[in-house]
Amino acid sequence: MSVQKSWSELQKMHRACTIVVDTLAALAEVAAPGVTTKEMDRIARERIERAGAKPAFLGYRGYPATLCISVNEEVVHGIPGDRQLRDGDIVGLDLGCIVDGFYGDAARTVPVGRVSDKTRRLLQVTEESLHAGIAVCRPGSRVGDIGHAVQQHAERHGYSVVREFVGHGIGTSLHEEPQVPNYGPPGRRERLVAGMCLAIEPMVNVGKPDVRLLDDGWTAVTVDGSLSAHFELSVAVTPEGPWILSEPYPYGRLKETHA
Repeated sequence: MSVQKSWSELQKMHRACTIVVDTLAALAEVAAPGVTTKEMDRIARERIERAGAKPAFLGYRGYPATLCISVNEEVVHGIPGDRQLRDGDIVGLDLGCIVDGFYGDAARTVPVGRVSDKTRRLLQVTEESLHAGIAVCRPGSRVGDIGHAVQQHAERHGYSVVREFVGHGIGTSLHEEPQVPNYGPPGRRERLVAGMCLAIEPMVNVGKPDVRLLDDGWTAVTVDGSLSAHFELSVAVTPEGPWILSEPYPYGRLKETHA
């Protein structure tokens, strides 16, 4: 059962999500050939703590770092280490933080140095798929409508959508109900109501959708070795429509209660 948030609670989530997205933007500028994934993790932790927030992933279910950093065929949950980024790589950056007991969660995939037009197209279509899902986050829609919108856009461009990992509710826990698949028929699953908060996160592969877990117990990679991209934003359902929580409230003055 999803937990509806009050406007005061949504403002705390707005703060957390803003810190996460601002940190991801800074990391995108740092992502260059020769930089290690461990260095990017250090930068992420320092920025989050300097903003007065706490890393959300560090220690979560035993995860050993602040940042999930996944390169090329790595889909999600790559662990930072001594690996150096190379020209032509793509790197998925997944990050969360906690502000006043509320979570923010977001991800983006960025190019390292010079990448091909084909690779840039994957990043563009994956981000577009995310926004296609966000666009249907209105009261009365269904969770299945989100996955349908994501899947339809990605597959229209010849890509596949990962099934094993899904989006989720978010609030005072990093993962709340409902689960939000990036695929499936519309008109199914939970009905969206004002105050629900969802982390929507398409993972889109150039090749087949199948993934496998590496021996570290965390890193998921494409079975066929194809490139994978990951974009995520946390979104609140409001009476007026979707609010991307890392952005200013888009519908005028913030109300104190759900009308």
